[in-house]
Amino acid sequence: MSIRDLASHLNISIGTVSRALNGRSDVNAETRRRVLEAAAELGYVPNQSGRSLRQGTTNAIGFMVETNSETGTHGDSFFSSIYVGVQKEFAAHHLDLVVLLCPSDDDPYDYLRRVVARRFVDGLFISAIQRHDPRIDFLIEREIPFIALGRSLSGGSHPWIDLDFEGVATKAVNRLVARGHRRIGLVTPGTELNLGYVFADAYRAALSANGLAYDPGLLVRSEQTSEEGGYHAADALLALDQRPTAMLLVNEIMAIGVYRRLHEAGLTPGRDMAVIGLRHSPQARFLSPALTCFDISLIDLGRRLAQGLLASMPAYRDSQPFGLVQEVWPMELVAGESDPPPR
Repeated sequence: MSIRDLASHLNISIGTVSRALNGRSDVNAETRRRVLEAAAELGYVPNQSGRSLRQGTTNAIGFMVETNSETGTHGDSFFSSIYVGVQKEFAAHHLDLVVLLCPSDDDPYDYLRRVVARRFVDGLFISAIQRHDPRIDFLIEREIPFIALGRSLSGGSHPWIDLDFEGVATKAVNRLVARGHRRIGLVTPGTELNLGYVFADAYRAALSANGLAYDPGLLVRSEQTSEEGGYHAADALLALDQRPTAMLLVNEIMAIGVYRRLHEAGLTPGRDMAVIGLRHSPQARFLSPALTCFDISLIDLGRRLAQGLLASMPAYRDSQPFGLVQEVWPMELVAGESDPPPR
């Protein structure tokens, strides 16, 4: 049924029906009631494309995620859980979440500009935040509502939520040092992801706080935050003249590759080499010995991201009783069996 059919059924003009459906104040209460009741009775659904062109809104929010071979093969439990939290928050506002998958061979900045040019979302979540991220400057300049999952040196005052990488690095180093480790390797992304810089800075600060000198050879920047990346990072650390007695990983998936490389070298994780991963993920749960890592409520994180974005959107700002969201999200240590004292 079209709006023309609805107007004909009620014997009133199309313009009056349209204004009543959109809650305009120039339609009296009785007419609005008749229109809404007839629309519900006859199953009228507005044409969203035409409505979006007229109102300049889509009632859809985009979540930009960069894909890679790992997410394509194994899926991504991290973002899947965040989406659940976002949708829980959006349900009260009748908003839809659209996942925007940026291919690994596409430039994220160019991809974002194409998304904005097509105007099919009202706001954006962006992830995989770079140390200097032109997407942030672009969105701020065009006054497009967004929130970043991660911090950056780019942009002015904008909403963001980042994981507590400083806390993770500090707790992990302190735990390993307390257990007698003095040579602790760190594996971070070899890209310009800002989380790698934050993690490495906190790692160096934690070593210093424990009276340990920083050895650049113990920091491995891996181009792949994957099983293969973990395998090659472990290989690089094992090749050192003085290899570490412990490894700290910025990604839990990498632990699978680390375990395999250690086994190939005749070493047992959790006995000959201590390993601490980042997140208590489904993949990490099946490692033996159980991986010491950090837990996080991803659904709650998703809800908070949604709240932070809504607070930046004029249409929803009044429903959010807080201002600009800039938060570091806590992570709790989950003790496993992979980080004993050195032999």
